[in-house]
Amino acid sequence: MKTKALFITAEGTEGVGKSTGMQVVCDVLEAAGVDYIRTREPGGTPLGEALREVLLQKDAGFDISADTELMLMFAARMQHVDAVIKPALEKGQCVVCDRFTDATFAYQGGGRGINDQRIQALADWVHPDCQPDITLLFDAPIEVGLQRAKKRGELDRFEEEALTFFKRVRDKYLALATEMPSRFKTIDAVQDQQTVAVQIKQIMQSLLREYQA
Repeated sequence: MKTKALFITAEGTEGVGKSTGMQVVCDVLEAAGVDYIRTREPGGTPLGEALREVLLQKDAGFDISADTELMLMFAARMQHVDAVIKPALEKGQCVVCDRFTDATFAYQGGGRGINDQRIQALADWVHPDCQPDITLLFDAPIEVGLQRAKKRGELDRFEEEALTFFKRVRDKYLALATEMPSRFKTIDAVQDQQTVAVQIKQIMQSLLREYQA
């Protein structure tokens, strides 16, 4: 299938099944014969992965302020956009990305309390002409997601935040989805994996038909 090079992002709080959902997205693209790359944030480049390790590491022996965290996220993102995302899209490849700037609005904005205008100013500088075409928001009650996250193993610096932090993050995600209903597709991540997969497949197949060249 010949389709526009789509920028597809997956968002959500901890333990909502983004990784599993992204695999379904990739499976649909492969079945349709669509060329794509899969990547993540923070990360996606050697520099981004190094910054990811700094950002997620707990008990590192130093504190990271909210503003420093914000700047590190966007430093990783600028490298990611310039070195990976934009080149792929320019080559006609779809990009499937685990988190993007919506995560910054949710975690550093909603969670940490950083002003939206400050985040938007950085987004306008770092990727003014690079925005997702569709965002899959995997949503579940915070208690459900954190319980799943704990089963995966040792928690990272973000996963150890207080329940109230994640509630603010989730509220911000849901607010973004309400503000941008044409881009956001909210998926009830409490459902079993098979039901979630069916919903993702329906969304993706509709998207591919819409953008089919």
